[in-house]
Amino acid sequence: MNLVRLLLSPVRLALLSGLPMLAAMSTPALALTPDAIVAADGAGKYRTVREAVDAAPQITHDDGRRWTILVKPGTYRELVYVQREKRFISIVGEDAEKTVLTFDLFNDYKGPDGRNIATFRTPTLIIDADDFTVENMTIENAAGPKGQALALRVDGDRVVFRRCRFLGWQDTILVNRGRHYFEDCTIVGATDFIFGGATAYFERCQIHVAGNGYITAASTPDFQAHGYVFDHCRITGASPSVKTFLGRPWRDYAKTIFLNTEMSDVVQATGWDNWKKPQAEKTTFYAEFNSTGPGAKPEARVPWSKQLTAAEAARYSVANVLAGSDGWDPAKQGSAR
Repeated sequence: MNLVRLLLSPVRLALLSGLPMLAAMSTPALALTPDAIVAADGAGKYRTVREAVDAAPQITHDDGRRWTILVKPGTYRELVYVQREKRFISIVGEDAEKTVLTFDLFNDYKGPDGRNIATFRTPTLIIDADDFTVENMTIENAAGPKGQALALRVDGDRVVFRRCRFLGWQDTILVNRGRHYFEDCTIVGATDFIFGGATAYFERCQIHVAGNGYITAASTPDFQAHGYVFDHCRITGASPSVKTFLGRPWRDYAKTIFLNTEMSDVVQATGWDNWKKPQAEKTTFYAEFNSTGPGAKPEARVPWSKQLTAAEAARYSVANVLAGSDGWDPAKQGSAR
């Protein structure tokens, strides 16, 4: 399938319906010397992202090096698995809108044994490595509304995404474990499209709701200090008829916070849902601070959610949420900008 056909496909047009262009999504001019180049037309050393990842060296300790894979504009229909040993690698696209990694597996897809492959085998991209970075890429599961269909699964620690687009419908992104930072990204979906038990920080991201459902479904472990934090983000909807909740608890100790977020009227007035688990109302931590827009209705939110004070909100900085015991600072994790 060529790039023009894919960009105009019914599934993608439906997902991107009503999505305003973000200035933050413009891709900066790249000033980097890549270690490997991927080009679908054969102009690079590799034709697929998977080949380039598989060929990258196994850098097992931080000596200041990063192996950079530059991906030229094109449509890469493939499944990519980044194994644990592939640390300190950056995948950098030239243009997020034109550099598309896509596949279309979904929960009920039949495997070679004739049985459903199930949710966790559907991701287009799986990152199992620590210290990994992806920039200026579209990561897509093009299955559409067929059930659970992941674009991304992250199991590594200290993983960064900058100026990326994540397109899906149900379960677009699984942040399974570790610490992850999303900066200036666009995330599209309908049902539980950001889910999992990791600590994840979303800064200046656009959350675009393609259909009725729930934005988040955190499964934060009870011993973990933080779940998801959204700071200076925007929530938009595909049409005036689309409605969404900010989140519901996949597990009973779900933690999700929205700070300084502009919310369109796509957001339900009550804000949060208990997933028909009233006991979770006592153990989840759902909170907001300084929400704006027609979807920001603090007086109508469910009583078991929280409106933070300025002092409380200040505790949820990138440094406080992501530093951990090793003092990780995602700003120091190499950018192509």
